[in-house]
Amino acid sequence: MVKKTIEDRMFEACNYFLLTLVLVIVLYPLIFVLSASFSDPYKVINGQVWLWPQDFTLKAYSKVLQNQDILTGYWNTILYTVTGTALNLTATIMAAYPLSRKDFYGRNGIMAIIVFTMFFGGGLIPVYLLIKNLGMVNTFWVMIIPNLVSAWNIIIMRTFMQSSIPLEVQEAAAIDGCSNLQILWRVVLPLSTPIIAVMVLFYGVSHWNAFFNALIYLTDRDKYPLQLILREILIQSQMQEMLGVSEESLVAQIMDAEAIKYAVVIVANLPVLLLYPFLQKYFVKGIMIGAIKG
Repeated sequence: MVKKTIEDRMFEACNYFLLTLVLVIVLYPLIFVLSASFSDPYKVINGQVWLWPQDFTLKAYSKVLQNQDILTGYWNTILYTVTGTALNLTATIMAAYPLSRKDFYGRNGIMAIIVFTMFFGGGLIPVYLLIKNLGMVNTFWVMIIPNLVSAWNIIIMRTFMQSSIPLEVQEAAAIDGCSNLQILWRVVLPLSTPIIAVMVLFYGVSHWNAFFNALIYLTDRDKYPLQLILREILIQSQMQEMLGVSEESLVAQIMDAEAIKYAVVIVANLPVLLLYPFLQKYFVKGIMIGAIKG
């Protein structure tokens, strides 16, 4: 074992101090929201909740489970996320695999066009007119098709396939009689587990947090995702003040909105928080391999 010098120990102490400080800064808002969701909303508004719940109650969660708009939004978000992530992953793989093959003619030109879209776009109004002409406004598919593939994710997956899957393995499979689709299914995909997990996390979180497309393209409330319902809850008290609600009714409604919004934030983020620990090792491995090799 190498004996640590005083400078090494001071360096480690500074690292631990800074990392602990960053951990507290990042973790405290999550703890506060969690505590506020289990606390009396009156004490939350008055600033009496700092770390631990005050007057523990499950009233906010009971209201969330009784709110039909929240339940509908939750179901819509799950549907958008599962369907969208599956289609995103399929399209990204089908685009990245041919571009990773050196024997694919014209791949550099196609890659240049894909990269071009990362820097230049038509803008909101032309895109809206295009989607309207395609008849997708206020439909299920408007939340999925416009963002079906990400140029950046195609580049990451292509780089991973080029640098981490030996060409000799694919050539050996071709000699054994495998077609390109069989090579993809039997060789490339089993060796691409880390980057597939990364893509699932990227696309899944993107769909789960998406609200802008819903805000622009959806008009029926029964198609709203959870994030759009959450947005309405967060601005509900301001709208009530503008409508001139009576003082007693306004106070009651503000209290309900205050209790519900923290509970909805927890409910909205819980699936992602539960999913990430299982994908973390693949996430780090996939990003690093796709970034530094090649």
